[in-house]
Amino acid sequence: MEITFLGTGAGIPSTKRNVSSSALRLDSGDIWLFDCGEATQHQILSASITLSKITRIFISHLHGDHIFGLPGILGSRSFQGGESELVLYGPKGIKSFIECALRVSNTHLRYPLRMEEIEDGMELKEKGFTIETGLLEHGIDSYGYRVEEDDKPGPLNANKLMELGVKPGPIYKKLKCGESIELENGQIIRPDDVIGPVIKGRCIVICGDTRYSIKAVNLAKGADLLVHEATFSEDKQMLARDYFHSTTAEAAGVAYKAEVSKLLINHISSRYQEHDVHRLLNEARAVFQNTDIAHDQMTIQIPLRKAGSS
Repeated sequence: MEITFLGTGAGIPSTKRNVSSSALRLDSGDIWLFDCGEATQHQILSASITLSKITRIFISHLHGDHIFGLPGILGSRSFQGGESELVLYGPKGIKSFIECALRVSNTHLRYPLRMEEIEDGMELKEKGFTIETGLLEHGIDSYGYRVEEDDKPGPLNANKLMELGVKPGPIYKKLKCGESIELENGQIIRPDDVIGPVIKGRCIVICGDTRYSIKAVNLAKGADLLVHEATFSEDKQMLARDYFHSTTAEAAGVAYKAEVSKLLINHISSRYQEHDVHRLLNEARAVFQNTDIAHDQMTIQIPLRKAGSS
């Protein structure tokens, strides 16, 4: 599992940072897109992403820098031969926005598009995952998404089974599925006898635009990775509050209180240039050490947890 940042800027694009979008590539090869600002499909051309592999799109809120790339993505996916269903999740109003854009532009999709409007505290079930929504604090309804992978069975102790005279085959599959087996000599082998501890599923939390919010803390509890906006530097705290955004230190405060493993800050205002990045990073790291600043085309791996770890 890995996440690629297609746009890490705030409000308007700059020469170094496009507006908001990130792509989560699952172990299955499917890609889930989070937000889709203007020129997201142009950014995709520089990434190893195929539009037909995008099966889910999650929109945090309806500000233009998070949705103006959607009509182009939807149309291009069709033009390039995509035929599998695409599911779009977003706040109330996303459906009418898309229907209007497709109708006025006379864009006809070759694939089924299912649109679901979300509310606070919803649990969305996708194969192998549970996605929880959390309403944050912004000028309009803005959501964070907690993506939690299902736990996986521990590793099968093939050596022990061979010692018991059990050769590889359908019996191994039954044990992995939680079934006990009986050997010819009458011995019962239970899954717990030959399977290691459960491998806890990975957890990623991606927040939309927000002030510092206890809702974000609760949504991110114990996550392997938190992606949180940090539009402003710490000396612009009042400005951040007035515009319903967060500072570097506030984003890091969410990560610290939520006890996440790693924080990536993004949605950086275009007022900050490349020479400012080190200062912004130090502000965040003073609160939460394991922090990095995302940049366009940056890819981060989210490794499997070790068996038995919590």
